[in-house]
Amino acid sequence: MIREATATDIPRLQEIEVRAGQPFAAVGMDAVAGDEPLSAAVLGEFVLDGRAWVWASAGVSVGYLIVSVVDGNAHIDQVSVLPECRGQRIGRRLIDRAARWAADRGLPAITLTTFTEVAWNGPYYARLGFRCLDAADETPGLRAVRAEEIAHGLDRWPRACMTASVPEWHYAAGHSE
Repeated sequence: MIREATATDIPRLQEIEVRAGQPFAAVGMDAVAGDEPLSAAVLGEFVLDGRAWVWASAGVSVGYLIVSVVDGNAHIDQVSVLPECRGQRIGRRLIDRAARWAADRGLPAITLTTFTEVAWNGPYYARLGFRCLDAADETPGLRAVRAEEIAHGLDRWPRACMTASVPEWHYAAGHSE
């Protein structure tokens, strides 16, 4: 069900991101809900580098994840799942795929940035095994990511960097690709 994304997936990835953002409006985060998706050029870089995966159900992509390397760790830049597919562990399995990618490259950790008070963000990642980093423990690259987010206005709501150990990652039962 998980496969590498291709260039032909890019418009669908953008659609998934837009639709996955819509539930933010229900928690008073209209600016996030209305945010533009990543550009085709940015997504294309992830696709060309083999750092983008999609979850397909009946041949239709319903979720995706892109990852980069920030200060020697895998960094989840975006994970999005269609709202109607939430609760099926699609995001979890995409994150498992990123953990496997990191392990294959000998990267020690996975990082991400997230909203700490949105149920399907910070609390969700904590249940998966991520922990919040203190600001003093943020690497220079993570501080740069946070600076971009601040410039984009995302700090109107509480945010944090989170990390999980790749060697200690617990994969979901029944994981398949």
